[in-house]
Formats: sequence, C-alpha cells, structure tokens
Amino acid sequence: MRRMDWSHVGLNCTDQKATEEFYTRYFGFTRARVVDLGESQIVFLRRGDAYLELFASGNAPARTAPGVPPAVAGGDGPQEPGRMRHLAFQTDSVDAFLEGLGDAAEVTLGPLDFDDFICGWRTVWVRDPDGVIVEVSQGFEDDRSHDKDGA
Repeated sequence: MRRMDWSHVGLNCTDQKATEEFYTRYFGFTRARVVDLGESQIVFLRRGDAYLELFASGNAPARTAPGVPPAVAGGDGPQEPGRMRHLAFQTDSVDAFLEGLGDAAEVTLGPLDFDDFICGWRTVWVRDPDGVIVEVSQGFEDDRSHDKDGA
C-alpha cells in the first residue's frame, strides 16, 4: 500500500481573522502559510502534524430547505450523513481548558464523564466562531486489545 498521511481539514469561515484567533489562542495552532488569491486568501494553521485550512466564505450557512432557517449544530455536532460531526482535540484538563476559554465559545454539551468506559475520560463540546462543534477530551486511551500483537 502506498504511504498515506493525514493532511488537513478545510473550514469555511464567516470571519477568517476571528476563526484564526480562536484556534491559535485556545488550541495552540500557528499560522503556517497564507495563499494570496487577490481579493481573498487561504490561511493554513498548524499544530504538530495537524493543519486547518481557513477559507473566507461570503455564503450564509447552509439551509435544509428553501425558507427554512439554517440549522445550528448543537450537542456533539450534526447527526446527518455527509456532514462533519465535530473536530476533536485532547488536553490534560478539560476544566483548565474551559477556564481559559471563558465565554469565548458556547458549551454545547458537557462536560461529561465517561469513567464507565475509561477511567478519567472526560469531554466537553464547544462551538467555534463559525458554528463548528469542537470536542475537547482528557484521558482517552486506545483499547490495546485490538493491536495485532495483543500488546
């Protein structure tokens, strides 16, 4: 099989500057590149091997049908097939993340504890400036019993 590496997620932004500030300030991304398209630009943000590609979008949020207001994602994100449910990040402390976030983003669900599955697993979901749901978790671990060598 040919090598295949994760590349990026492209996000349409109502306000590129506000979205860039949100992900740099609260998630540790830094600007990696700007592609100048004349009247617009594409901004690439990087954190480790993860990239976000920010597009300026003059479009209104998608509508489910003519005359129906745009759906605003809540909870842990949209449930419809073909739509991204949420972006997800790991942290050492959900509480410290929320304290640092303050009122910069709306909590859409949680924080919830999943100790019944993994001791110490805790998650909260927030809405970014463009309505994308972002999950922030602490304590998640892989189930190593699925490894080929059983280690």
